[in-house]
Amino acid sequence: MSDPLDPDPYTMWRHALAEADRVFASPPELDRPVDGCTYCTPESELRILGGDPAAVPDDLLGHFMREVVSHWEADQYPVLWRRLMPRALRYWGPEGHGTDPSEELGHLGRRGAKFVDWPAPERAAVEQAFRALLAIAVVDGRSPSDIADLLEGIAHATGEMEPWLAHIAGLTGPEADAGLVRLALDWATDLLWEELRFTWWDDGDPQVIAAWLPTQRARVAAFAARHPRCKTAADALIAVDRLQAGDHSPWLYPYGTKELLGLAPDS
Repeated sequence: MSDPLDPDPYTMWRHALAEADRVFASPPELDRPVDGCTYCTPESELRILGGDPAAVPDDLLGHFMREVVSHWEADQYPVLWRRLMPRALRYWGPEGHGTDPSEELGHLGRRGAKFVDWPAPERAAVEQAFRALLAIAVVDGRSPSDIADLLEGIAHATGEMEPWLAHIAGLTGPEADAGLVRLALDWATDLLWEELRFTWWDDGDPQVIAAWLPTQRARVAAFAARHPRCKTAADALIAVDRLQAGDHSPWLYPYGTKELLGLAPDS
């Protein structure tokens, strides 16, 4: 699944967008006007969605991607997504809207646009963009929860998480090392507290992440050795070791600690 990695994720992203534009240059045709829930999407907007994909305003694009799958005709829904995919990728990209994409990406799944059944060149182009988006998310300093949201959405769309975890593991460089360490700490502590859940991906199993984290222990340990004053790295190593040993968290659960410590609540 993985291509040779460009050392610059933003260059990967630009290449991926160019490839998506090429592959989707002649979008599939609709065999009739767009049909949908007119209570949520007026007829005038349905006509716009059925027209030139480049003419769809960003706010209508976002509405379409977030609207529940059942509000669209089942046979038209994948076609609409294929027509709008280059626009959707830019919406999710580094110059896009910066919101949690997991629900929108999840609408590409088996119960929605059925991305896995799209023509192979289209899937390849979109997955290339997904790899670039993940690479950027890991290296640009964003929070682990934001990376996890993106990963959940991509895994939901494609039906599997393992290849995307392997892609994260294959990223190189100091920024990628730091991003992986932050992610390892966040995931491992949530797993120790039995708090790791997927928001939208009902079929997803967090134990896939639990099995993957110990495979990254050597990388976390190497980072901790290079940065002995980094508490995140030291704690990540502890958390991964506890997880691998099937042990409990060494840290007090964060919710309700004021009551446990006998502290007065905030005024």
